[in-house]
Amino acid sequence: MTAVLRASELWKIYDTGSVQVKALKGVDLEINKGEMVAIMGPSGCGKTTLLNCVSSLDDFTAGEVLVDGAPLSTMSDYERTNMRANRLGFIFQSFNLIPVLSAVENVELPLVMQGYSSKDARERALNALDSVDLKEWAGHLPAELSGGQQQRVTIARAYVHEPAIILADEPTGNLDMDTSGSIMELLVNLNRERGITFLLVTHEEDIANLCTRRVLIRDGLIISDEQINHSDSRDASSTSEEE
Repeated sequence: MTAVLRASELWKIYDTGSVQVKALKGVDLEINKGEMVAIMGPSGCGKTTLLNCVSSLDDFTAGEVLVDGAPLSTMSDYERTNMRANRLGFIFQSFNLIPVLSAVENVELPLVMQGYSSKDARERALNALDSVDLKEWAGHLPAELSGGQQQRVTIARAYVHEPAIILADEPTGNLDMDTSGSIMELLVNLNRERGITFLLVTHEEDIANLCTRRVLIRDGLIISDEQINHSDSRDASSTSEEE
């Protein structure tokens, strides 16, 4: 399989002057194309730090991160910015939509940054909104959308430019249970039907169980990494339908 993201011996140490906090302690992690990987662990275990380091939103202390085979340690700030814009997609708990832009204008942003023409960017953005059932809301501002709708806009923006991997930090954290379920169903469908690769931080077991792989972090170390087999549930579902 093709690795789209690889962390090797990754360390992150926060030095406050009086104390050193070892947030990551030599983490090794490889994400292959088409996987949907959940990162789990208690609060303060290092899971969000890991996400920030592999995305270059935060510097790491030692080790290496490869995104599509390109090492972050040798990139300039400009190259890292381009890498994030072109090869990564982001889904945040707080949505991070630009309030003065409409839904379609928010989704267009990654395409505009890549130099797409206005016509092509608009067409692709509308298609992405259509895929998350929000095309009719394209002209609405974020404040005019529900939390679930705003997260769908965020998801459309995250994959419209066809990134190598989408990084999601607690993507259902600000949503109620029903809306969380529909958002996770959308993410799972994007992974299964479009082959989009996800690295997702969550503290919820139910959400992690929808992924193809579950990684557990504790005290800055990966303590387990296991594949999740969904064949049993699919087989049971098909058996029930046949009956």
